[in-house]
Parts: sequence; C-alpha cells; structure tokens
Amino acid sequence: MAEAAQQMQTVADMLSLRVLARLLDYPTTELQASVPEMIEILDAERRLPAACRAALMEWCQRTLEADLMDLQAEYVALFDRGRNTSLLLFEHVHGESRDRGQAMVDLMAEYTAAGFELDAHELPDYLPLFLEYLSTRDEAEIGRWLGEIRHILALLTARLEERDADHALVPLALLALIGAEGEVDAHRQTAQEEAPDYTAEALDQVWEEEAVRFTAESDQDCALQSAEGRRLAERKQAVPSDPVRIMPGSGPTERGPTER
Repeated sequence: MAEAAQQMQTVADMLSLRVLARLLDYPTTELQASVPEMIEILDAERRLPAACRAALMEWCQRTLEADLMDLQAEYVALFDRGRNTSLLLFEHVHGESRDRGQAMVDLMAEYTAAGFELDAHELPDYLPLFLEYLSTRDEAEIGRWLGEIRHILALLTARLEERDADHALVPLALLALIGAEGEVDAHRQTAQEEAPDYTAEALDQVWEEEAVRFTAESDQDCALQSAEGRRLAERKQAVPSDPVRIMPGSGPTERGPTER
C-alpha cells in the first residue's frame, strides 16, 4: 500500500510540474483546450497551499475564457521585452557572458545523462522546458533542483508581481513545493526600485549598447545566439502547433514549433 501511494504521488508530481510548465509557455488554442484537465490536476496537488491552488485554477479559468490574441500580446509584452522577467534561468545569473554558455552546456549534459532529449530549437535553461525535465525525476531530485534555483524563482516572482502578472503564481508555487515561498519577501523591494527595462526607451538603449553581435567569442556563444533567435522568430510566425498533451507521454519533442 505504501509503495502504491508513493507511485501515485510521483505521478501527481509529474503532472503538476507539466501544468506549471504549460502555464509559463506561449498561449495557444491547444493550451486553452487543455484547461479543464489542468484544473483537475492542480486541484489534486495537495502539496500546494489551498490558496495557491485556488489562485492557479482561477488563472486557468481566465485563460480559457480570454481572447487568445490578447493572451499572446500580453505574453510577448511580459517575456520578450526586457530581461528582468526572462524565463531563461541563467540569464538572471550570467547575463550574456560566456559563463552562461558553459552553464548551459553543463545543464545539457544533465539532460543527456538522464535520457531527456531536446528539440533543436530549445534552450536548456528555458524554465518551462526545465520543469518538463523535472517532471521526469524523482521527488528528491525535484526538491534538490528547485532548491538550487530558489533565489532565481524568488526574484522572478517579485518582478512578475510588480507587473501584476498572473504568471507570478508559477514560480511562487514552485517555491511553495519546497517550503521557500517566504524568500520572495527579500526581493520585493528590489523589484519595486528597479527601473523598467521593457519600455521603448529602455529597449532602444539596449540596442544602442549591444547592437547585433555578428561574431561570437566561442562556439557555445554562437549556438546560444542562434537558438535564442530561432525561438523568438518562431513565436512570431504564429504557425499552428501540435496539441499540448498534459498527461503522461507528453514531452519536449511532442510540442509544436510555436509553443515556445
């Protein structure tokens, strides 16, 4: 009986992490169609505080009822303009330095060792993808990884809260899974005092300072730039994607080209 209960909890862990990953991904009609199933999975995730579960389920319902183009425009404004709310984990730690390239190589090695295959267009530190990877691991490893990135999750939560974005619920829920949601408090003041990096003026300044990097200092940097460029270009093409599958069997190779 104990073993069966543990196996059931492992399945629940996997499904809830996939739901959280989908909520942070680019909105599609398939995502909206999956909302009833996502709500059911979240409702069954008893490790999350009741208030957190309720907020996530309410957000799912709003996603189902909202106009898709409005959702997509909101997503682009939130995650594709400026870096403060980037969903690329290492960008918050290393920026665009060569250290980020090495960190991504190391993370890719973790994926490969675990038999987790990435699509050619995926960046390994993209948070929704990282959550899909965690959904394949046991509870101890999930807790270890979330513990290692908890400072990034806390800062991201504070910054998304400052933008009044429902998406803040996802990193907050991840922190709640390891009992670390209180760490957000230390970052809220910082988020309030940060200059906006998503305004037209701020974006123009970034372009003036960095322009376009036509050369890379290493093969790792070159791969990073080209992969990230493809990710943004594909999202803007709005090509119909394959269905999003939340239940076991879904994975990064089964997603359509524009979900990222």
